[in-house]
Amino acid sequence: MNTALVDRLCRYGALVEVGVGVRPSVAVGLAERDCRVVATDVHERSVPGAVRFVRDDVTDPDLSVYRGADAVYALNCPPELQRPLADVAEAVGTDCLFTTLGGDPTVVDAAPEALSHDTLFRLNT
Repeated sequence: MNTALVDRLCRYGALVEVGVGVRPSVAVGLAERDCRVVATDVHERSVPGAVRFVRDDVTDPDLSVYRGADAVYALNCPPELQRPLADVAEAVGTDCLFTTLGGDPTVVDAAPEALSHDTLFRLNT
């Protein structure tokens, strides 16, 4: 688990992780800190009980999944999903945060925040 990322994201009480894949450790870490976490993915995924899973596609989202969240976030978010992620956050009025793979650019207006092993980007609103 990326402790620095969990430390930063746990400032939010309710979060949605977009594209959880097979690594729910950050979502689990947030749930262990009493955050309410929903994890989404385009494929059915197994997540521990403290994390709620919803199958959803951020490029064609069900906005009800994201309403009520304080933040939506994605880990290793590729450039082609950054705009849809930002659009969802803007549509429901929540913060948008993401990390990228090391060499990937950001394609949305976002401010970087250096963490110990990652750079977290926060969408500028």
